[in-house]
Amino acid sequence: MMSTKADQLELVFRHLVTALGDRLHAHEHMSLELTGEQSQFVRFNRAKVRQIGTVSDGQVRLTLMADQRTGYYDLPLTGIWDQDWHHAQAALDTLRRELPQLPVDPYLVLPSGTANSGELYQGMIPAPRDVPDLVLAEVAGLDFAGLYAGGRVVRGYGDSVGQYHWFATDSFTLDYSLFTTDGQAVKGTYAGSHWQPNRYTARLDQAKQQLTRLAQPRKTVPAGSYRTYFAPAAIAELLSMFSWGGISEAALQRGDSAFRLLQTGEQRLSPLFTLSEDFSHGLVPRFNQLGDMTPVHVPLIVQGELVNTLVNARTAKEYGKVANGANGGETLRSPDLRPGNLLPDHVLSTLDTGLYVSNLHYLNWSDRPTGRITGMTRYACFWVEAGQMIAPIENLRFDESLYRCFGSHLVALTQTQDFVPEVGSYEHRDLGGMWVPGAIVDDFVYTL
Repeated sequence: MMSTKADQLELVFRHLVTALGDRLHAHEHMSLELTGEQSQFVRFNRAKVRQIGTVSDGQVRLTLMADQRTGYYDLPLTGIWDQDWHHAQAALDTLRRELPQLPVDPYLVLPSGTANSGELYQGMIPAPRDVPDLVLAEVAGLDFAGLYAGGRVVRGYGDSVGQYHWFATDSFTLDYSLFTTDGQAVKGTYAGSHWQPNRYTARLDQAKQQLTRLAQPRKTVPAGSYRTYFAPAAIAELLSMFSWGGISEAALQRGDSAFRLLQTGEQRLSPLFTLSEDFSHGLVPRFNQLGDMTPVHVPLIVQGELVNTLVNARTAKEYGKVANGANGGETLRSPDLRPGNLLPDHVLSTLDTGLYVSNLHYLNWSDRPTGRITGMTRYACFWVEAGQMIAPIENLRFDESLYRCFGSHLVALTQTQDFVPEVGSYEHRDLGGMWVPGAIVDDFVYTL
């Protein structure tokens, strides 16, 4: 988003917060959240540009609270005051008519506090006219498909007690695949706030090497337990389960979390495993839907022991806990899994014989109370013998416990982390991602 457009959007957003606050009755409270972006999208297929365009968009959610009831209304934000104020007044009138019909919410959290913040992370992303050449220069002659999205993304929050937050960041993501002649794929991502040609080239070089190996005859690996190296993208998939009945305090209180045994001390993870929320990377805002600010660093699991859960103000009110600024779903927003000491060049020799797993998908809980998950290997995965990649494998289904995978059977974490970005663009571009190392796990259980 050009700075002038972002400035205009913020000006109107801030004005709306003030004007709506002035129209409230004495017993009413309100909050206004903004999701906005100016992004370029480029879709590639067979190493050619197939679609290209830009999106300039702003959406706000007006939430009205009164008489222990709450309702919300989503409306567009154009940056043109007359239009936006007309729509906002109509939304407020609609909510006033509907609110008495809604049920009482005993755990409604009203806006409070005086927090204000403003963050701008300027990046160096490619100019729109340069993107096709930068991306395609490395994939000439290959069957390359992907989606590039880049530009400025903004988030805003304001409420009736005077809290106000603004967050803007320049970022890009490139989600791509390289295909063999028989349709097998090597998948990768490149993302960040500063485009660095040497890093993009290095990622493509690695993908090309895997593509060559993927064209070899495939090996069928029978079900069983295998020492396995999980590349960072696969680790990110495993960590995503922490946001689904995992590290949430509400889930723990309801008894539907996989980490109850970790919380009670009946189980623990490996001393190698340290997970935190780290907002110093600056790719996601620290404020949540209630205007609460999360500390820059929130340790969650330290050397295998659960030291904090994710607690939002609603959960804190319901269960008598202390909130730490978690979002409404108490999900991970900026997770950082601390790296280990395994040198990247030593991954195959340390693995010795087993499986090299690049990615996973279709993850689900198979037995949540014991932390068991199931899923499938995906994309370029290989059989390794004596530290050498031998052959690509047919996909395998696994069923394994996080307590074993990240606990007693965790052998090593790589010395380096990868940033695995969120690449979703439904309704708007997703923000952030995970900073994760690769990992070697002993006796990982494959069932089919």
